[in-house]
Amino acid sequence: MSRNELQVGRRTFLSSLGMTAAAALLPSIVDSALQVQPTLHVWSCGGLSEAFIPANALFTEKYGAAVAYTGAFAAALGKSLLGEAQTEIFAGRVLKLAKDLRSAGKMLYFKPLCFTEYVLVTPKGNPLKIASLQDLVRSDVRVYLPLGASPPGGDAVVAILKKAKLDKEVLPRLAHRESCVVRMMSEIVDGRGHVSIVERRLTRLAKFEDKVDVVDIPTEFYPPGPRTFTIGVMKHAKDRQLADSYVDFMCSDAGQSFFERRGFIPARSDKGKELVESLGVKDA
Repeated sequence: MSRNELQVGRRTFLSSLGMTAAAALLPSIVDSALQVQPTLHVWSCGGLSEAFIPANALFTEKYGAAVAYTGAFAAALGKSLLGEAQTEIFAGRVLKLAKDLRSAGKMLYFKPLCFTEYVLVTPKGNPLKIASLQDLVRSDVRVYLPLGASPPGGDAVVAILKKAKLDKEVLPRLAHRESCVVRMMSEIVDGRGHVSIVERRLTRLAKFEDKVDVVDIPTEFYPPGPRTFTIGVMKHAKDRQLADSYVDFMCSDAGQSFFERRGFIPARSDKGKELVESLGVKDA
């Protein structure tokens, strides 16, 4: 074999070797390119959306899993889940709903997530110096209440007034009865209403934050029902380990910080732990 033939043969062999190596790598490259990011389907009460959206982004960053999130009216979601609807994680309001989903075999387990608080809100600066529920009976105070809203915004407010023994004085002279808590908050911001009773979370919405003054209501006047939010893994979770990791993350200090920022009491906090015990928020 001539020197030239030897060089050509060597180049052909090396070229063939390179092609073989590339061919060997090709399946793993294709598999990597075609690999689909795992996706976790999460439903929650719409009131938790402002906390869940940034918390989901951090979860995705940490765990590499996308979150397909839906926030809507908890009662409607719960009713559909008790029927044929499916999701992998559900975070709902009202303890009974979580227990019903467990009893029906739709939810594998649940944990306490957070609690809501009720407060008095006034226009910025609190021009009429509202200091307590007792001020709602003053003749110079225009009281706006969301009595036509969903139960956590309407029925809960009436329950607070009843527990404070003020319902018979306040309700007959109500200046305005609103069906939408967000619209009513705007009416407080612009001064049409002097005071209202709302969940603290509403005062942390971007459009209202730093635009109202907040006066705490003693917890002894709170109704128990709508205060509790739970989070649980549903029986249709495709990746149980991923679903468990999601619940654990939302119940961790990192996850709970998003709910605290949005005006909720984290279940992990000292106050939250007291509520877990007093309200019996435990998976049966």
